[in-house]
Amino acid sequence: MSEETAAGARGAGSAGGARVTVYTRVGCPACEKAEADVARICGELGQTWQAVDVDTDPDLRAEYGDRVPVIDIDGREHGFWKVEEPRFRVALARSTR
Repeated sequence: MSEETAAGARGAGSAGGARVTVYTRVGCPACEKAEADVARICGELGQTWQAVDVDTDPDLRAEYGDRVPVIDIDGREHGFWKVEEPRFRVALARSTR
């Protein structure tokens, strides 16, 4: 996904960046599913989000390896491999910037 497409799909975000980050990689079916789930839920709740391809940065690739997708909320790791929707919604409701 291009930067332009990513920005358009996710919205501009706040000045401090997106509320939710999905660490992902191209060609990862679980990542595509997690991005779709995050997009839908964040869209319903009016939350900003972004996807970051771990393969574009050697440090991220080393940190996350095959443990993608990883979902962060407000800079803290929330979960990985899949979006647990009820838990994700509760975390978004509790978490503040």
